[in-house]
Amino acid sequence: METLCWSNCNSYKESEYVIIGISDESHSHSLRKGTSEAPDRIRKISRDRDVYVENNKESLAYTNSGKAQSKIFDLGNISRENIPLVYERITDDGKVPITIGGDHSLTASIIQGLGNKRGPISLVYFDAHPDFLSSTRNFYGSVVYDCLPYIDPKSSVMIGIRSPELEEIENIQKYGITVFSPADIQYYGFKQVIEDILSKIGKNIYVSFDMDCIDPAFAPGVSVPVPMGLNPITASILLKSITQDGILGMDMMEVCPKFDIQDNTSHLASRMICELLSSVKVKPKLPNF
Repeated sequence: METLCWSNCNSYKESEYVIIGISDESHSHSLRKGTSEAPDRIRKISRDRDVYVENNKESLAYTNSGKAQSKIFDLGNISRENIPLVYERITDDGKVPITIGGDHSLTASIIQGLGNKRGPISLVYFDAHPDFLSSTRNFYGSVVYDCLPYIDPKSSVMIGIRSPELEEIENIQKYGITVFSPADIQYYGFKQVIEDILSKIGKNIYVSFDMDCIDPAFAPGVSVPVPMGLNPITASILLKSITQDGILGMDMMEVCPKFDIQDNTSHLASRMICELLSSVKVKPKLPNF
């Protein structure tokens, strides 16, 4: 298995951030299939596009933030069934998991494990859809509702939302989660929205990033594309601003390689992960026991 090119250490023990792939889409209802292929495809494209060979030596293409200061280890792929065991170990060891899915329902299992260890979580949810259905449970459209026992809705935010169902609108209003649509960001501007987000979220931050939050003009290879989304620069600025003081974890979900164009979505996903890892300023926080 190829590792994500941003992995920069050779052992789990010395790492601070741990990359985990979960090649599972068993809880997706999308007509587009193939998100289970994303972890390995994103890793491969990261190496094809961002590792150059000069004078017979590999040279990594960094972001403008420069080389990541944290130690990053790619653990490989695990099964859905092993999420509780693996994430409990990672959390107990004081490390931060960076997950590549897979369908978005995986996030609920991850949040459950982290929430049991760290208390109420401020969930930052990048998505075109709220995934806040409650009439159907345990699938990629009920993620946020399934996470409710482990998050603090009042300090959680949704970013990029532009395709909610009526039931989801009602749940957003009922539980008081703040939503920033692409139109909100365009109208009010980066600085104001970032200030509003940072004033809302707490210290125990988990970021879940569905690639369909980005407009399909830039990220066509997703399972449920929706027009009028974020552009990659906007998403990157928001992601870096929110995470720079540390996070409990992050996931990158719903890349669908079968529907991609020249692997642009997989490449963008790997670059978004790199932007985060290169800009986080503090080491992972030790867990609370």
